[in-house]
Amino acid sequence: MKAYLIALMLWLIASPLWGQSFRTVSSEVSFFSSAPLEDIKANNEEVIGVFNADKGAIAFVVQIKGFQFAKSLMQEHFNENFMESEKYPRATFEGKVLDYNLTESGEQQARVEGTMTIHGESQEMEATGTFEKRADEIIMKAVFPIALEDYNISIPKILFQKIAEEVEVTVHFKFKEG
Repeated sequence: MKAYLIALMLWLIASPLWGQSFRTVSSEVSFFSSAPLEDIKANNEEVIGVFNADKGAIAFVVQIKGFQFAKSLMQEHFNENFMESEKYPRATFEGKVLDYNLTESGEQQARVEGTMTIHGESQEMEATGTFEKRADEIIMKAVFPIALEDYNISIPKILFQKIAEEVEVTVHFKFKEG
């Protein structure tokens, strides 16, 4: 995982040499779990990302301990029992944004595909969302499902009524040129 962080940092430094490069200036990743007995929501603004507009390449890193819950006990269980955030401190994504037009103004539909790594497990994924170019910034938003078993995140049987097997993840990034 440290190697991935080093590679991302090198890309941050070198990407201006390869084309129009953008870095996150604000970002939020949230998830929502709807289960019969309880809905669970958490937000995380501890996300860094880069986007190379000419190539469509995108990468971001999410600090797992950055997820904030309404109840502190939920946050503790999330970090210690489910995500094992001491062992797996980050989630990452590396891929490409497709089907966007950099010269078009206004919000447009776009697609992203790549590799998501959560809890030490990597999965190929694809999602659709929106892409908007404004002056020197780009706004990207998407909502997509994550199946916990795909990432080897197990839910104890006693909690199956409280935690969904699939969670809805929402990402919202604002990138600035530079």
